[in-house]
Amino acid sequence: MRAMTRSMEGVNVIEGAAWYFVFLFSVTLHEAGHAWAAMKGGDLTAYEGGQVSIDPLPHIRREPFGMVVLPIISVLIAGWPFGYASAPFDPAWARTYPRRAAWMSLAGPGANLLLVCAAALLIRGGMAAGLLDSPESLGFAHVVAATTPGMMDTVALFLGMFFTLNLLLFVLNMIPVPPLDGSGAVPLVLPEKLALSYQDVVMGSPYAWLGILVAWNVFDVIFTPIFVLSINLLYPGHYG
Repeated sequence: MRAMTRSMEGVNVIEGAAWYFVFLFSVTLHEAGHAWAAMKGGDLTAYEGGQVSIDPLPHIRREPFGMVVLPIISVLIAGWPFGYASAPFDPAWARTYPRRAAWMSLAGPGANLLLVCAAALLIRGGMAAGLLDSPESLGFAHVVAATTPGMMDTVALFLGMFFTLNLLLFVLNMIPVPPLDGSGAVPLVLPEKLALSYQDVVMGSPYAWLGILVAWNVFDVIFTPIFVLSINLLYPGHYG
């Protein structure tokens, strides 16, 4: 990831704006996934806040710095967006129904995985139609190329961004350390009493920043092979 970040220095304004649009849509869908799963599980907290929606405004109102300020600053500095958002939930509901809360945690990264699959299907469909092809050289955003210049260049750019950014969001959030979503999914594999004890520790932990630090340091090791595997699944035998 650090190598990929360095390779995007000098990104132009149009590409930066495209990155922000993809980030905004992807994170909105991620949080809407959490909110929808909580609603289905009986917690209406996020629903009443308007977050069971792909309209980004309710999510921006909740986290304006993480959804607007930080990602725009990071696009300007690094060339790609970094930010955060959150969906509210009732801790009492989560403790009463730890497995429902675990499914709520999985719903966010699950939404990102669906976007990865959708982008992959559109890329393969574009290739079958002769409009898209594998690129001569891979980049963080440039995982697909247009066969002819023009509008399809823009389509290829957005599809590549959706594919890579949502893969990144999925992998990052599935790391099982708090406050990431993967830690919230752990109760699914624990006995009920142990799940409740685990939930008490995680929800009451004042050391969530340690989880972010751990995730930051191991992310390259985790993401790079998954990215390579995903590219080889997208283009079987092409980059082997």
